[in-house]
Amino acid sequence: MPSPTLIPVVLCGGNGTRLWPLSRGALPKQYLSLDGGPHSLLQRTVLRLAGLGAATGATVAPPLLVCNAEQRFLVAQQLQDIGVSDARILLEPAGRNTAPALTLAALACEQTSQGDAVLLVLPADHHIGQPGQLHAAVGQALGAAAEGAMLAFGVRPERPETGYGYIRRGAAVGDGVWQIDGFTEKPDAATASAWIAEGQHFWNAGLFAVRADVWLRALSHTRPDIAAACRRAMQGVQRDLDFWRPDGEAFAASPSDSIDYAVMERLPAQPALGIPARMVALNAGWSDVGAWDAVWALSPHDPQGNAVIGQAVLQGCSGTLAISSSGRLIAGLGLRDTVVVETPDAVLVADRSQAQRVKELVADVRAVRPELAEAHRHVHRPWGWFDALDRGPGFQVKRIVVLPGASLSLQKHTHRAEHWVVVRGLAEVTRGTEVFRLGANASTYIPPGEVHRLANVGSEPLEIIEVQSGSYLGEDDIVRLDDPYQRGA
Repeated sequence: MPSPTLIPVVLCGGNGTRLWPLSRGALPKQYLSLDGGPHSLLQRTVLRLAGLGAATGATVAPPLLVCNAEQRFLVAQQLQDIGVSDARILLEPAGRNTAPALTLAALACEQTSQGDAVLLVLPADHHIGQPGQLHAAVGQALGAAAEGAMLAFGVRPERPETGYGYIRRGAAVGDGVWQIDGFTEKPDAATASAWIAEGQHFWNAGLFAVRADVWLRALSHTRPDIAAACRRAMQGVQRDLDFWRPDGEAFAASPSDSIDYAVMERLPAQPALGIPARMVALNAGWSDVGAWDAVWALSPHDPQGNAVIGQAVLQGCSGTLAISSSGRLIAGLGLRDTVVVETPDAVLVADRSQAQRVKELVADVRAVRPELAEAHRHVHRPWGWFDALDRGPGFQVKRIVVLPGASLSLQKHTHRAEHWVVVRGLAEVTRGTEVFRLGANASTYIPPGEVHRLANVGSEPLEIIEVQSGSYLGEDDIVRLDDPYQRGA
C-alpha cells in the first residue's frame, strides 16, 4: 500500500481574549511569542512539522494555513521569517469557527486532486513541548484516518479542569487507537475529579486527523448548510498574490460552528454514516495556552515559583507571573499568585486564580477604550509597521518603519496634514505631481487632500517620524488610489 499523503492544516483563527493585553483583536496570541523567544506560537506550530514524514512514513505536503483575511500579510511574513515559502494560505473572509475553516481547506484539497489526503488539523495557538511525541501520535492515527475514520487526539488529564471538553475512551481497536464512546463539555469539578480517578476520560486537545473527502461527506450529512455555503465560496475562489481568497458573500452565509459540534461529537451516535470516531493519546506536553495561568505554568520558575519574561524585579513575591513587553521595568513587592502583564498602552494586574475571567474584563475595557481591546500601539502593516508614540487634541505622533523595497499605498486624507522627518534610510516621496527623495534628517509636509505615497528605495529599513495634525486623526480617514497590497479604502 503506498504511503498516504498527509497535509497539515493550521487553523489561525481565534482572538485569544484571555491573554489581553498582549493578545488583541488585530494581533491575537497565535502571532505572539509568549515566552520572550524568537518564534510566535504560529511559527512553532509550523516548525514542529519538521521530521513528521520520517516519523510516520507519510508523504507530508506543504502546510495549508487558514487565516483571517485581515491578517494575511502577517501570516506570510511570519512564514517567510522561518524560511517557509511553499505554504498555501486560505483567507477566511469572516470568522465562522473551525468547522467552516476546515471545510475550506478540504475543498481546496479537492480542487487540487488531493481529496484522499489525510488532513492533520492543528490549531496555531497551542503549545506542544515534545514534538517527537506528537509525531508518534500522528503515526498511530494515520492508518485509521487513511482508511476512513476521523480521529481526535486526547490528553490524559493532569488536574480536574472544568474549562475543557472531555473524550470518553472506549475499546481498543488498533495499536494506540481507541473507539470513542462520547464527548462531554466542561464538567463541574467533582465530575472532572471522578473522571481522572476512573482513567477513561481525556482532554479534547482540538487536534484531528481525517481524510479531506471523509470530512466533506460527514459535514454534508451533519451540517449541510455549512457544507453548501463553503462549497459556493470555494467555487468563487480567486488567487490574490500568494493567497487563496474564497468568495466573501457566499462564505458569510455559512453558520458558525466548531469541528467538535458540527461533526466529531455526532459520529458515535451515527454508525450508519460509516465514519468511525476514534482517539489516540497525545502525551506531548500539550497546552492550549488559554489563559495567563497556563503561561505561568509553562514558564521557567525561580525557587519561589515566580516566572519573569522581560525586565522585572520581584521581592518577597511567590507564584507570580511578570511580563514586560516594552522594556519598562516591573517592580513587584509582596505579591502572591499574581499576574502582571505590561504593554506600552495597557497593564493587567490580576489574581492568577481569576485568569479565566480576563475575557470578561476585556468586554469592560472595550466599552471604555475600544481601541485598547482591538489593537496595540505597535501596529503591523504589509509594508512594515508603525508605533503611535503620542497623541493629544488635534495631533498624533507616529514612528513609521518601511521595509526595503516596500511602499505605502498612493493615498490622500481629508482631515489631516502630515509632517515627515526621515530618521534613517532613503525615502522616495510622491506628493501631488512631484516625486523626490529624502535622506536622514530631511523632512517634508503633506497638506490635507494632497495625493501622496511613501516608498523605501534603500537597502535598509526606512524610519521616519510622522506628525499628524488636523480635526480628525482616525485610521479610516484614508482614500487609497493605488495599493500594491489590494486592500480596501
